[in-house]
Amino acid sequence: MNIDYKSKWENCRQFISDNISPEQYKTIFAFVEFESFTDGRLYLCVPSSFVKDVIEEKYLHLMRTALRRFFGEVSLFYRILKDKEDGTTATEEGTHKTAIQNTTQQSTRPANIAPNQLAASNPNELDSQLNAIYNFDTFIEGDSNRLARSVGESIAKNPAKTFNPLFVFGPSGCGKSHLVNAIGWKIKELHPQLRVLYISAHLFTVQWGNAVRKNVRNDFIAFYQTIDVLIIDDVQELSGKQDTQNTLFHIFNHLHLNKKQIILTADRPPIDILGLEERLLTRFKWGLQAEIEKPTKELRLSILHAKVNQEGLNIPNNILSYIAENIVDSVRDLEGMINSLMAHSIVYNCDIDMNLVNKIMPKFKAREDENKEITLEAICEKVCEYFNITVETLTSRTRKQPISYIRQLAIYLANKFTGESVVQIGQKLGGRNHATVIHAIKNIRSLESIDQKIKADIEYLENLIHA
Repeated sequence: MNIDYKSKWENCRQFISDNISPEQYKTIFAFVEFESFTDGRLYLCVPSSFVKDVIEEKYLHLMRTALRRFFGEVSLFYRILKDKEDGTTATEEGTHKTAIQNTTQQSTRPANIAPNQLAASNPNELDSQLNAIYNFDTFIEGDSNRLARSVGESIAKNPAKTFNPLFVFGPSGCGKSHLVNAIGWKIKELHPQLRVLYISAHLFTVQWGNAVRKNVRNDFIAFYQTIDVLIIDDVQELSGKQDTQNTLFHIFNHLHLNKKQIILTADRPPIDILGLEERLLTRFKWGLQAEIEKPTKELRLSILHAKVNQEGLNIPNNILSYIAENIVDSVRDLEGMINSLMAHSIVYNCDIDMNLVNKIMPKFKAREDENKEITLEAICEKVCEYFNITVETLTSRTRKQPISYIRQLAIYLANKFTGESVVQIGQKLGGRNHATVIHAIKNIRSLESIDQKIKADIEYLENLIHA
């Protein structure tokens, strides 16, 4: 029977495309072509050693998962295109073999299926789901992340003996996932007997849903209770998911009681995560809350230099300084900018100069109006202007309508557009407590979808705020 291996590779590419951003796929995998598959040896044609190195360094786990799913046991070889004119190639062996047979049930189990507590009975058999490139060696330290890194290194040396749980929070792209993966790798290095597992809150929720549908709830919980170091990323995504929160509550209690390390991340501190059960919120606050702030310009420049040195590139300092000055929000954007510069330089055989930087920069740089900081004071001023009341009236203790409604709108907008915590918002709006602020946000959020007047008020105020 003839097997269409090229179609199998296209299935791999589709799987990869579904699990990374379109920009990542277009930059790297769009150039990778199937060449042949013989006697368990898969040959892929790539345009350069750079593409091959990026695949092996950044997408190794994803590539391995795709090959396991569609090819089974395979040794991977790359045909490197050395000369574009005459098509000369050189062969390099991949740094891994999938070494997994399709008949092995555990290895071919999709990632979103609930795990079985009988699988992976020892640490060497458990796939920790850690990202290989996220380690302490590649984590650049600066003022914005020094405390979190120091705490992470302490935990890696003595899991569950210092800070448990560790709750790392900060804006998207500031390095939270990098840090917790680094902690996981260091624990595996120093304590190989421990079972370490990294998982996103979204995937945890999907797994629990599958466990409920398949009626294997006890298996799901029993598996997670065997973990020695549980790392859950983006726990704000558990907001409003009461059943999943209830399950995590019981797993959390078991692990903490048995002195197992728990590490959590979110884009905000626990107290600001709406829709979180109070008993789970309390547990998230038990250990240490470590904030990672947006990287300073000095840190952004250090990250760029490290990335350039890692890739063996020659980019002038003035260009790196320009990039650091203009891409301010996310470490991912900084790395994405360098990757895009490399890809364009290779594909179009051009130098990395300021013209190329300015061509690519708009994809990563926020517009000026998006970059403008919105303050709580500015929101209060616009709200008062719209409703023709004074700031003193807005922040007064009166609960009469319509002042109470106007105040709730101001709280809702402040929570949506500023970096202020709910405690800070309450303090600046007349010394209101945390519960009052949470109630106001929930109330406006619920009414916005059903009350056209409130929706119109919000839309008009948002336009005023961004004007």
